[in-house]
Amino acid sequence: MLFNYAIGTFLTRTAKKSLLTFGIIVNLGALGYFKYMDFFISNINLISTHDIPLLYLTLPLAISSFTFQQIAYLVDSYKGQTQAYSPLHYAMFVTFFPQLIAGPIVHHREMMPQFMDSTNKSLDYNNIAIGLFIFSIGFFKKVAIADSLGQYVDAGFANPGGLSTLESWATSIGYSLQLYFDFSGYADMATGAALLFNIKLPANFNSPYKALDIQDFWKKWHITLGRFFKSYVYIPLRGNRRGDCQTLTNLFCVALISGLWHGAGWTFVVWGALHGGAMVLHRMWSIYFKHNVFKMIRTLTNVDFTHQFSTFKNILAWFTTITFVHLAFVFFRADSIKTANIIIAKMFFLTSVEESKIFASTERVSFIILVVLGCTIALTPRNSLSYLDEYRPRYGYFFVALMCAGIVMQFLRIDAPEFLYFNF
Repeated sequence: MLFNYAIGTFLTRTAKKSLLTFGIIVNLGALGYFKYMDFFISNINLISTHDIPLLYLTLPLAISSFTFQQIAYLVDSYKGQTQAYSPLHYAMFVTFFPQLIAGPIVHHREMMPQFMDSTNKSLDYNNIAIGLFIFSIGFFKKVAIADSLGQYVDAGFANPGGLSTLESWATSIGYSLQLYFDFSGYADMATGAALLFNIKLPANFNSPYKALDIQDFWKKWHITLGRFFKSYVYIPLRGNRRGDCQTLTNLFCVALISGLWHGAGWTFVVWGALHGGAMVLHRMWSIYFKHNVFKMIRTLTNVDFTHQFSTFKNILAWFTTITFVHLAFVFFRADSIKTANIIIAKMFFLTSVEESKIFASTERVSFIILVVLGCTIALTPRNSLSYLDEYRPRYGYFFVALMCAGIVMQFLRIDAPEFLYFNF
């Protein structure tokens, strides 16, 4: 914090590009050393005859998030877009505890004014009410849904060879749901906790599993991470201003970097590359093929597919998007590419069908019921954060919060697993 605050202060006065470059290199160097050094060493050992011992470094708390927040601060200081913030306010910006560990990745322009607003130092009972309501929903998502799914998902990914085809689908879909409810649950809890202090955090999820294309998915999933990559990676690479070929390359690179940001492993590289390829294909479809395909269908059938079959088109678009996202998450979760390939092969009958070696019949039924319930909750209700702007204390909200808390108490245990994004 002291280093970045000092560099940022100097940048507002001098705006030297060399100083900005130095600051970014130091931040990325620290992140790279702690998060990726063992990954680098293990790959050196793999392709050479060396046997360099791994360092087994302890990852500093929240380094992935606060590194990006401070890089954004340095870049904006260089551009003259920051104010003369006090060291205390800057420290609060970096270490604000509700969102510190797993986001949302906040921006100084949306946080500093709130810290400096004297009216935020008084109790606001409406904020306390909505904060507790949103917190209870997030708590329910994490403990009642994500953790309940997690025990089955962990068993499935630990022994993929013992899964039947049905269980492979349940395990992979279960992880997609577990990750969503775990991460969005954390975001809701962070938002609710921050409101107790009259601080409003930016939205990080907006019902991403309702997305109709891959671009729409990334506008709804981990919104603040996507915002960072767009502002500080995609646009500096000239975005879409240097022709279609460069635009496609930039899209792929940003997705690949996003994969690497999530973890030091080839599974994350594959996941990022898959999303990069999907972004490229979606862009090419939108620019070159979409109009021509619909025009050809209209010419051959004399039917305006885009209007008369808009519902069918949306269902097909949603199904294609969510299937891809779901299959890509198999690589995101698996401990190796081999494990991911086994599960995907089982899902599509590419291996021999065998009886389950993992789940008993009652466990299998419970797991499938949980998956169906999770899909229903993810796809049908309003997004929890949609209540923020229209919330007024009502008995209905009170009973929903009370019900969520009561259900959570039935599932809560001392050895409850940590949030998944604590790993990243």
